[in-house]
Amino acid sequence: MVNHNLAQAFKMLFRHQGGYPRFKSRRAIQQAYTGRSVCRVLAKRRVKLPKLGSIRTSKTTRLTNGKIKCYTVCLAPTGRYYLSLQVAVAAPKQLSKTGKGVGIDVGITDLAVSSDGIKYGTFNAKWAEKQATKWQSMYAKRKHRATVAVRQWNYNHKTMKTELDDYRNWQRARQQKARYQAKVANQRKDYLHKLTTTLVKQYDVIIIEDLKTKNLQKNHCLAKAITNASWCQFRTMLAYKCAWYGKRLVVVKPNYTSQICSHCGYHSGPKSLKIREWTCPNCGTHHDRDINAAVNILRKGLKAVG
Repeated sequence: MVNHNLAQAFKMLFRHQGGYPRFKSRRAIQQAYTGRSVCRVLAKRRVKLPKLGSIRTSKTTRLTNGKIKCYTVCLAPTGRYYLSLQVAVAAPKQLSKTGKGVGIDVGITDLAVSSDGIKYGTFNAKWAEKQATKWQSMYAKRKHRATVAVRQWNYNHKTMKTELDDYRNWQRARQQKARYQAKVANQRKDYLHKLTTTLVKQYDVIIIEDLKTKNLQKNHCLAKAITNASWCQFRTMLAYKCAWYGKRLVVVKPNYTSQICSHCGYHSGPKSLKIREWTCPNCGTHHDRDINAAVNILRKGLKAVG
């Protein structure tokens, strides 16, 4: 299995889909191993793995119509073990056609704004993020105190040495910090799954901008908000769900979508982020910045599709 993973990594390198393969030590934070041996479902919430035997899991009812190809067992930084299965299943059923198309403009204030005028809010988990920040600070302080204590002890006791891992206080803080961070990530992923599934069910053609997220994150004032919005993950989910359910995803260039009037086509020039509403000096139409951009994205996509 290690040789297979190495071969796949070099294939992606030669296709310019990834960087050079890096060695991963078994002492890394996330420890995992992968196998291709026989893995069977024994009963509800019970799976039999080679060497480990019968273990308690969840969601085994989804494996009734699939064939398990390989499995991965990993120890997360939260201290919990996870079982990941690669399963061969039949293609999902195609969703019914609605005959509708939509342009979507992603942003920071609202995660997505459709050309129909519907605004989907940005993911918000302030309490969990506050707890993660709090435990991050406690973890740093405890680890610093433990490091100082280890150095003092080893300096004064030449025959009996201690290590940093002997101090459990900072390790408990690290685990608690990782749990809150994982909670934020899981809540964000759940929110994006629900939003993308709703869009795919409602529209046959979905048109979005080809935003360079990495370049936008160079603005340090907006980097955290852009990362929290997860535009890249939003686009990835839309792409594979459209492929699953027989819908179409069109990507267009984001040039001038918020500067052109969607009513008469007049180019009014660049605007700062503080301007959320503006009036076209040519036709006098009052625009919401995000909705106007979504309408222009829709028109660009329909023109590209033909």
